[in-house]
Amino acid sequence: METLYYVQTKSILITNDDRIDADGIVRLARAAIEFGEVWVVAPDNQRSAMSHSITLRHSIDAWKVEFPVPGVHAYACDGKPADCVRIGALNIVPGKPDHVFSGINYGYNAASDLQYSATAGAAFEASFQKIHAIAFSEGACENHEVTDRYLKEIIAELLNKPLGINQIWNVNFPGCRLSECKGILRDREVSTDVFYLDRYNETIVSEGRISYMVEGIRNYNAEEGTDLKAIFDHFVSIGIATNIS
Repeated sequence: METLYYVQTKSILITNDDRIDADGIVRLARAAIEFGEVWVVAPDNQRSAMSHSITLRHSIDAWKVEFPVPGVHAYACDGKPADCVRIGALNIVPGKPDHVFSGINYGYNAASDLQYSATAGAAFEASFQKIHAIAFSEGACENHEVTDRYLKEIIAELLNKPLGINQIWNVNFPGCRLSECKGILRDREVSTDVFYLDRYNETIVSEGRISYMVEGIRNYNAEEGTDLKAIFDHFVSIGIATNIS
């Protein structure tokens, strides 16, 4: 029998950077509905790698949409993930949400790559608005066994765990099979390594003009005690990330 988690809370705002109809946000909302009233405000299109950027010089539109999880209030938005948190918290969710969940991102948000992540950026916006925030990410694959096994358990664990100023909980689920997962590692530090080593391929477009396309080279090295090392070793990684920008 599936375990039920009854953690008392009022409202949860969920966003992502993979668009409102992404599989990850649907699965996160389906898990979150057990913990309180769920509101989704998420981008209408892909908005990855936008970090904590917001829209300032033109308006942002949001509109109510159908969502595949019964009981969820859902709005699509043409802004960025951090915009979704701002208008969700300040305008859409009555009385401001108690928690913000960002994700479940398609691909890890760990190590130095965290600075580019719009999944983390949305969670940091919640922290800026003094709202408890958790960012969720998983390996870029079609296998969700580990995430599905631990998601509700981790939500229940972190909902009532306090955070400091400009801090978020950052959770990464390994993309391995459940049989290969070694469990959960907590208190993981943000690694100073990267998941991909970047290089740019050049293409000459015309005289004096060159096109550059980034190509990631997979890194397999990480320091002990870090989020990246946990992922490489097939553990779920839980840690606190701090926005120092």
